[in-house]
Amino acid sequence: MNKSKTMVSILLAVLVLLSACSDDTPEQNTTAVSKPVAAEIQASEQTQEQERSPFSSLKQHIAILASDEFEGRAPASPGEEKTVNYIKEQFVSAGLEPGAGDSYFQAVPLVAITADSDAVMQLKSEGSTKELKYVDDMIVWTKRVVESSSVVDSELVFVGYGVVAPEYDWNDYADADVKGKTVVILINDPGYASKDESLFKGNAMTYYGRWTYKYEEAVKQGAAAAIIVHETNAAGYEWDVVTARWAGPQFNLAEEDNRMSRVAVEGWITKTNAELLFAEAGWNYEEAKQAALRNDFKARSLNTSMTVTLTNSIRKSSSRNVLGLLPGTDLQDEYFIYMAHWDHLGKDDSLEGDKIYNGAFDNATGTAGLIELADAFVDSGQNRRSILFVAVTAEESGLLGSKHYSSHPSVPLKDTVAAINMEGLNNKGPTKDLIVVGIGSSELENYLEDAVKSQGRYLAQEPTPEKGYFYRSDHFNLAKVGVPVLYTDAGVDSVEHGREWGLAQDEDYVENRYHKPSDEYYDNWDISGAIQDLEVYFAIGKRIVNEDTFPNWLEGNEFKAIRDLSRQQQQ
Repeated sequence: MNKSKTMVSILLAVLVLLSACSDDTPEQNTTAVSKPVAAEIQASEQTQEQERSPFSSLKQHIAILASDEFEGRAPASPGEEKTVNYIKEQFVSAGLEPGAGDSYFQAVPLVAITADSDAVMQLKSEGSTKELKYVDDMIVWTKRVVESSSVVDSELVFVGYGVVAPEYDWNDYADADVKGKTVVILINDPGYASKDESLFKGNAMTYYGRWTYKYEEAVKQGAAAAIIVHETNAAGYEWDVVTARWAGPQFNLAEEDNRMSRVAVEGWITKTNAELLFAEAGWNYEEAKQAALRNDFKARSLNTSMTVTLTNSIRKSSSRNVLGLLPGTDLQDEYFIYMAHWDHLGKDDSLEGDKIYNGAFDNATGTAGLIELADAFVDSGQNRRSILFVAVTAEESGLLGSKHYSSHPSVPLKDTVAAINMEGLNNKGPTKDLIVVGIGSSELENYLEDAVKSQGRYLAQEPTPEKGYFYRSDHFNLAKVGVPVLYTDAGVDSVEHGREWGLAQDEDYVENRYHKPSDEYYDNWDISGAIQDLEVYFAIGKRIVNEDTFPNWLEGNEFKAIRDLSRQQQQ
């Protein structure tokens, strides 16, 4: 896809707010219109040469990647084959070199563990036995690569939020012996629940609020199993998102110890069943939550034992990250990264009706943006630093592709200047704002503010910091190894409809399409807002790859010490 020199000059300017795309803006993104066939979209787009924007093929790429032909882009599936080869073809066409040695593909060893869906959780207390059903009442799995994993008559212990955070003078496991027991844990963290700005980060979720942390801490404490109580607002998603995410094959990175260090059983239970569990133990659930908001909270037995047996099928496979490299000139050994995850949830033949999780917004949009940025940078001429375009796999399975890249980088981390991660590009039209996820984290936000101001827009804090989105996408794995990263979200202050309308659109997406088969591409999407944001990402990257500074994390950020050590070792 070669752009004209006129388009490139427009792209490089990045000084004016782009006008809306020629498509009519729908009043509601939920309008049900027929999905176009990918081939028809391609033919249509190619014939419309007039009034094409610098990112003119964005819609075409989204439509293709989100089409039924790509089968929901699940790792280690026929959909993966189509997806990674499509991305590679676009990188080659743009003029990128292989980014993983002499290959465009970086192998990511995976193991898929599928628990039998007839699993039952038996809860036994004095004088009563209750069985919770798989999917309806609870969801359980194991990360251990074994054919069977179980806990038998394991005592349930409520450990509040399951947090050990010395910097906050907080230890939910203080004086508790949970070895061989099952810990029951609240989702999110005390700051969110209390809305007290003096607790953790107040309403904004910290990493301690993420389910990943809670299972990791349970391992450190020697627990046999760990069960999290689901609450929609605190988790940031509904129960059917939990079941879609954790029922069926669970992908993990293949490790030499077969992940035997993990607890035997991990899982979630519904809030309704948690309330019954606590009531059976003579403790009101809401009162228990209040008790967990104190830093002198003490873990407490629920006087109930749990028995769960998981029978697993195991399949080892290899997925792929797709890497394309644009070499620089005099600073070619320093690298800037653009990243997006290509995977989604695949298809589920057990569903009635639509069986394909197309993942149009999440994340065909980001992957399409990655392709378009690669093409734009090639067309824009030489740059001092090199640029690595990374499409990672298995984000939906726990950020596994980016985790593997971060531990097996194709270019040195100490020479990786910074990164931008893209997920869920704006499909609701131009906005006055651009949302910074995890605002106040790094010096990259200065570059972001300059680029946004050139469009007459402003930066805004994420409207739902309690959902912990900074810890829920692939940039987080780069952050953990010290690389400054920028992660934004589509603005909500719609130029045409206002902020309340934009917020309502986001809420509608989370409720009706997030991680559901209904996340599909429609040809009446208004992607002019996505193009606005791609202009910003291009401007930031163009500036950084043509200067010699190394942006850093801000003082007080938990990742700054890692970055500083990395830079000191280089010097």
